Amino acid sequence: MSTSPKTNSEAKDLPITSLRIALVGPLPPASGGMANQTLQLSKLLRSEGIAVELVQVNRPYLSWVANLKGLRALSRLFPYLYQLWCACGKVDLVHIMANSGWSWHLYAAPAIWIAHLRGTPAIVNYRGGEAATFFERAFSWVKPSLDKANAIVVPSGFLEIVFEKHGYAPQVVPNIIDFSRFFSLATDLNPSWVESPRLLVARNLELIYDNATALQAFKIIHDAVPLAHLTIAGTGPELAQLQGLTQSLDITNAVTFTGRVNNEEMPKLYHNADIMLNPTLADNMPISILESLASGVPVVSTNVGGIPYLVQHGKTALLVPEKNPAAMADAVLSLLRHPEQVANLRQSGVELVSQYTWPHVRKRLMAVYADVISRNIIESSQPSKGELA
Repeated sequence: MSTSPKTNSEAKDLPITSLRIALVGPLPPASGGMANQTLQLSKLLRSEGIAVELVQVNRPYLSWVANLKGLRALSRLFPYLYQLWCACGKVDLVHIMANSGWSWHLYAAPAIWIAHLRGTPAIVNYRGGEAATFFERAFSWVKPSLDKANAIVVPSGFLEIVFEKHGYAPQVVPNIIDFSRFFSLATDLNPSWVESPRLLVARNLELIYDNATALQAFKIIHDAVPLAHLTIAGTGPELAQLQGLTQSLDITNAVTFTGRVNNEEMPKLYHNADIMLNPTLADNMPISILESLASGVPVVSTNVGGIPYLVQHGKTALLVPEKNPAAMADAVLSLLRHPEQVANLRQSGVELVSQYTWPHVRKRLMAVYADVISRNIIESSQPSKGELA
């Protein structure tokens, strides 16, 4: 005979701090917002007294297979699946940081199914600006796994719409910004800022982020303001091509490629910048934009994907069409000519990102946890068909 199920109100009053959670996702030193968000979330949950077991999807390769492409994925996949199976058997909830492409197929989908097989509720925290394209191409493969998830969480209204178009009702839980690390040092503008502006691009060197457009825009800016400087922070397969473009544009002495920047060093990077450029071709909710705004650095970004859901043109950032170096350059030069606009963008940007601090995000995330746990308790307490018979 089964026990009486808890009511919804009783279940939602369960002590969240007694939860045991498996958090599945990438970790630094891999660059990118998802790895940093996974690490940050684990620390914040633990600060709430929640027991967190990190299941890392990007653990280091074994040394003997580091140069063998065919075996590298397997050497990472099998230990991941084993840890995942063990973790799902001893936690109350699985929180899966998910992305598009092979990351979904190799890591997110197996996590959902293993959690399902182990009887552990799973939350899919889907991220990434290419979701719409990925779903159009591979939704027949994605849907069976999504149907097994107990809840879907997305960080933006942009992804909320993408999922709704495919018949799902995700809950929006924004990304988290740590104001103790990213804060504004903004002071009144001075002539040296206008005469020698320091521009920053903080995206990986991949085609999707279109750093080439930033370089072409900077050429226009540099011709107008010869003391301007551009820093490109990140690594990726486009480095050689971008360095070649820098040489062909004759701006080599005014451009710095930093290579990989550790997460701990990112605040200093923003504090040394006057304007941040985001030339991406597709995006969801770029952490780099939020970090820039929190640091008091005005943003000039392409108007793609979830970015117009995140910032408002003319109020919290300047938005321009993609692959349009002239428009990006004009926006930067406009800021240099109108310091009052810079001050307004700084103030509005800091006010905007205040809603992405942990106290605000915590309320939404804990509500999702409580709802999933309560529904799981009710469902598991229902009499089985055999008991009813």
